[in-house]
Amino acid sequence: MTETLPSVAETTLGDLTKQLASEQPTPGGGTAAALAAAMAASLTAMVVRLSLDRPRHAQHARLHADALPASDAARARFLELADDDAAAYTAYLEAGRMPQGSRDEELKRAAARRDAARRATTVPLSVVQACHAQIDLVERLAGRTNASVASDLDVAALLLESAARGAASNVVVNLPAVDDVGFSDAVLAELDQRLRQIQSATARTRERVRKGGQRKPEST
Repeated sequence: MTETLPSVAETTLGDLTKQLASEQPTPGGGTAAALAAAMAASLTAMVVRLSLDRPRHAQHARLHADALPASDAARARFLELADDDAAAYTAYLEAGRMPQGSRDEELKRAAARRDAARRATTVPLSVVQACHAQIDLVERLAGRTNASVASDLDVAALLLESAARGAASNVVVNLPAVDDVGFSDAVLAELDQRLRQIQSATARTRERVRKGGQRKPEST
């Protein structure tokens, strides 16, 4: 059995980069993508904290009150997904090492690989979905926070887009092993739609940040 890695939340950045650079296949790109998204959620929370309870931004108080716990929760969720991705791919590798000497063993191995591949697909898909939700929040905040940290929202948006694209790459590469055409078609269609919307939201966020100034409060 492959040794279980400690949670990324309990690992120093230095140790984590060493793990990523090692000859071991996990943690890998999926974990790195989820961690990039966690960084984005952290930046979003920081921007909101630096905007809370400031008279100049009082008109956006309701948005800030919603955005802060949502971003903190997203950060925690992305860290969980970083661990889940490594565990899912480890399970897929272990399924491939199952005995296959007899017909029964071959069938059990094939079934285990399909199940593990589905998990190795749904975890990074969850990263894409969570990135989509967080980029929507980042876009809503742009122009409605402390202007001195507005560029951090741009960084958050770019990290989310990169994380989503990286996670989507893992989805696509693992889909064939699931061996389910209907599932694959549905997942690919969802990926295409979400990635296009994430890219558009990132572009709008960047434009708003570069434009500067304050936006009107969200309509209620």
